[in-house]
Amino acid sequence: MNEIDLAQALKEMYFESKKGETATMVHLFGIKYAKEISECSSSPKNIAKLAGIPETYGTEINKGRNLSRFVKVK
Repeated sequence: MNEIDLAQALKEMYFESKKGETATMVHLFGIKYAKEISECSSSPKNIAKLAGIPETYGTEINKGRNLSRFVKVK
């Protein structure tokens, strides 16, 4: 996946989330796409920007990416 594909996936997860679950969905994005994010030449901050969400969510994406070593998506 390239940065555009990742940004599209993040955008869908963020904007289609239930009220109060947006940060959770950003963490889940980091978990689900950890490998792709790591292999991408773009930063999590830039992926968030391309998705149309605040760049500060780059930190939350990294938290999810770090969690991916310990958790699996149901």
